Order: sequence, then C-alpha cells, then structure tokens
Amino acid sequence: MKQAEKKGKRKRGLVGWMLFGSVLALVAGSVVWHFFLRNGGEGISWTTAPVQRGSIEDLVAATGVLQPRNYVDVGAQVSGQLQRIGVEVGDFVKEGELLAEIDPTLFVAKVDASRAQLRYQKAQLQDRKAQRQQAANHHERQQNLLAEGATTLETAQNAETSLLSAEAQVAMLLAQIEQTESTLRADEASLGYARIYAPMDGTVVSISARQGQTLNASQQAPTILRIADLSTMTVETRVSEADIGRLFMGMDVYFTTLGSQNRRWRGKLKRIEPTPAVENNVVLYNALFDVDNSGGELFTQMTAQVFFVVAAAANTLVIPQSALMAGEAGQEGMPQRGERGRKPVVQGERPERGARPEGKSARVRVLGSSGVAEIREVRTGVSNRVQVQILSGLDEGERVITGPLAAGQRSPARTDGGMPGMPRMR
Repeated sequence: MKQAEKKGKRKRGLVGWMLFGSVLALVAGSVVWHFFLRNGGEGISWTTAPVQRGSIEDLVAATGVLQPRNYVDVGAQVSGQLQRIGVEVGDFVKEGELLAEIDPTLFVAKVDASRAQLRYQKAQLQDRKAQRQQAANHHERQQNLLAEGATTLETAQNAETSLLSAEAQVAMLLAQIEQTESTLRADEASLGYARIYAPMDGTVVSISARQGQTLNASQQAPTILRIADLSTMTVETRVSEADIGRLFMGMDVYFTTLGSQNRRWRGKLKRIEPTPAVENNVVLYNALFDVDNSGGELFTQMTAQVFFVVAAAANTLVIPQSALMAGEAGQEGMPQRGERGRKPVVQGERPERGARPEGKSARVRVLGSSGVAEIREVRTGVSNRVQVQILSGLDEGERVITGPLAAGQRSPARTDGGMPGMPRMR
C-alpha cells in the first residue's frame, strides 16, 4: 500500500512539472515574439512583390459549344423516293434555290385526274344550266297560259317544280366543282412539294438523307438537310450554379477555341435560360451570347473556353492576392475610420454603370527602404484569385510582403546590412 501511494505521488509530481514547463515555454515564446515586434523582427526573412501597373479581370470561366444563330432543318412534306439531291455539305445556297427532288410520278397522276374530273364537272354544269333555262322557259309559258285560262293549275305547278329542281342541280354541281378545285389545289401543292427549295440564304451544314432513299412523311416530316446562317454564331455555355449568380445581362464575355488560343472573340451575354441541366448531380445553367462570324472562321460544334467578365480594370495598380493580410480579403463595403453611415455593399447588388467603385478596406505589409516592414491600410477594387487592384494606400514601385521566405531563397537586401524585419504598425 505504501509503495502504491509513493508511485501516485511521483506521477502527480511529474504531471505538475510538465504543466509548469508548458507554461514557462508559452511565457518565453511571448517574450521572444514581443522582442521581435519591438526590434523590427531582425533575423526574419520575407518574400516581397512590387506594386506595379497593369490590367486585371475578375472572370467566370466555363465551357461552351458554338451553334449557328439561325438555321433550318429542311424536310420532305410528301412521301416518295428521293430522286436527286442537288447540293453538298458546305455549299452556299440562296433562298428559293432548288435543293432536292422527290419522284413526282404519283403526284402528277393525281393532278391529271383532278383536272380531268374538274373538266367533266364543268361540262355537266353547262348541261344543267341549259336544262335550267329550258325549265325556266316552260314555267314562264305555263304562267302566261294560266293567266288566260288556257292551262290547268297542276300543269303550271309542275313547270315551277321542274324549274326549282333544275336550279338545285346547278347549285349542287357548283359545289362539286368547288370541292374538285380544292382537291386539285392540294394535289398541285403535293406535286410542288416534290421539289424542295431553300427557305433561306445560308450554308448547307449537314445532309441526313441519301439519293435514292424512300422517304415516309405520313408520321412526321423526314429531315433531308440543314441550312444555317454562319455569319452570326451563338455560343451555348453551361455555367455552374455556384457562378450563375455572378452573371448579368449585357456583361462582356469573350472566348477562345482549341485551334486559336491566342485570338479572342467577344460578345455580350444575351440570355440565361432558367431551366437547368443536371449532369452527375451537378446543376448547370445555359448562358447564351452571339458573336460575329463574318470571316467564316468559326464552325458548328466548336468547343469554346468562355470567360465572363464580372469586373475589369486597365492601367491600374495591382499586387498579388497573397499580399493581403489574413482575414482582409472579401470584406466588401467595410468602412474605414471616419466613414460611418456609408451604405454597405449587399452581396448580389451591382453598382450602377459609370458609378465610381468605393472599393474594400484591407491591410498589407509594406517593406520600407530601411528593410523594416509596416502595416498599411489600403482600398482594393477588382480582385481575382491571383491579383487585386489597389485604389489607394500604395504607390507604384513599393514592395509588399507576400509571405515568409522559402527555404533556399535569398532574402531581400537591406540598406543597413541587416535582415528584413517583422511588420511594425505605422
């Protein structure tokens, strides 16, 4: 029992000494840190970057596909064998130009039959009109005889009935002629549909049918080819739900293609479709804009690397994003001292066009000419993941601290021969 008590006392004593050592280490660390702060942090090295003038863009990147803005799928309205296709892919066609022909034999036969039927009915109409005239003359004679008492009332009534019947026969035949004329117009239209013409000016971008193929238009119009106006292309871009809120109508946008990385095509955002597409549990929204293609360098189904310009600034002071002190980036609308009452910027709001940006409040560490660092408050503007715009607080050529010096790097020289110092509040 006494041995157990002795072991317990030793263990409690050891724990106490460990706690005392930890407290002593913390106090020593604080003293050393305070020493470095008060003495410029001699012996600590930093990497720096110059405040320089340049351009900066805040971008939303996405991938898009090029499609012609205007195109028409040309199909067949009648069934039959595709007798001839008069164009090839890549041909430019004018509106009204003959594109293809379907075998017209059956349609010609129907038109001939309808025309013959119409001629027959018109001949019948002439006969019925003659009979009506005869009935009218007979009726007139009977009425005159009846007035003189030279005929019976029954004979006069029969003459009137014959006249009415003859008039009905003429009216019935006129209706049949109208029906036949309507059928003839439909047959002539079907015959016309056997010849397929271009509905617009454009380029033949695809042909989906083959010469000699039998087309069946009873269920739906089979597509023969597609004509597109390639002078203006539409870029269909899919943007993730995380970035779609940063886009707005009319914003600048540009893109590059796989075959021309050094050239940029520019446009303005025209439409954001509200219905998303879900792919592998990722929600994507279609954002569309048009681009001029009068030079004919863009083609259908090209892949485009698209960049939506949320904000941009040219010929301005920029520094690396890493130069901002921890916790400073993203404090939008944070007023500086003496700026009480300024309306904070609400996320989702966009400043009016032409309005001067108020910027954001941030702090950076600036390395002075003596090699001693100081903390300075600045106003930042456009920022991205790499750089940030400086609106005020820094001058071109000054050096800002971006982080501690990596192993193996040489520290910046000091004019007094010492090492760069720890930041010191100005």
